[in-house]
Amino acid sequence: MITKPKTIPTKKISKPAQPDRTGKEKQPVKPMAKERFYEAKGGRKTAVARVRVHFNKTGIVVNDKQYKEYFHLPAHQEAVEAPLKLLNKKDVGVTIKVRGGGSTGQAEAVRQGIATALVKSNPEFRKALRAAGFLTRDSRMVERKKYGLKKARRAPQWAKR
Repeated sequence: MITKPKTIPTKKISKPAQPDRTGKEKQPVKPMAKERFYEAKGGRKTAVARVRVHFNKTGIVVNDKQYKEYFHLPAHQEAVEAPLKLLNKKDVGVTIKVRGGGSTGQAEAVRQGIATALVKSNPEFRKALRAAGFLTRDSRMVERKKYGLKKARRAPQWAKR
């Protein structure tokens, strides 16, 4: 009869803090500050907005500027304000970092980011924001140019003779 050898229980040895790729040791994660915020991401075309919604501040700041300085067109300013106006939230502060794309894409990315952060803060807001279309990412992108064509679909003019 064959018997299995008995295994001896061993203690797990904890590994010391290992350096990351830069060669520095990893620092322990600091607890979040006392002020509470909700963070979300919004996107449109190639624009990406990282949004933080604070409930103990007021004002909307985009890339360290007031949003009316950053977005000059009234239509873009209205797009940024739209989720807050829909929910009648005037006592909310929003800080935004946005990059990529053009001004319209950035404004709509900010709109989606603010709406998503508000839903994270209170799930009851989801129904109203979804009905207004603020939670859906507009997935339309520019079609790439194909070889042999002048643009994405425009073919060179054809002549029989």
